[in-house]
Amino acid sequence: MPVPAIEGWFTTDDEPRLLGTRCTTCSTVFFPRAEGFCRNPACRGREFVETPLSRTGKVWSYTDAQYQPPPPYISSSDPYVPFALAAVELADEQLVVLGQLADGYTVDDIKVGTEVELVIEPLYELEGETHLIYKWRPLEASK
Repeated sequence: MPVPAIEGWFTTDDEPRLLGTRCTTCSTVFFPRAEGFCRNPACRGREFVETPLSRTGKVWSYTDAQYQPPPPYISSSDPYVPFALAAVELADEQLVVLGQLADGYTVDDIKVGTEVELVIEPLYELEGETHLIYKWRPLEASK
């Protein structure tokens, strides 16, 4: 049974969502989740509720990773295969979240403003167990 590479950051159902938190004092939304104290400098809140985030957004910025990141990064292929990263502004929250582009997509497939959706894909295998991660796929690709 596949498991999230980072527990509690996203759901793995048919319509996956990132899981953030919302401060009960100021309503600021955070991803990854906030705990202990509100990261909004104008707020002194300390209580949060889990909040499913938008499944879609628009590319705010992007780049590619031509060189293998250092440990603890675990490459899903050997030898290392470059991948694309997108900073995506979520549709409802206007929160920018960084993530890889879905397998098979490169920086040539997107531009600032491209609409994308959240998907879940395998990241690596460890001791026979598949670990999953969230990624962004251009919306045109899912139609």
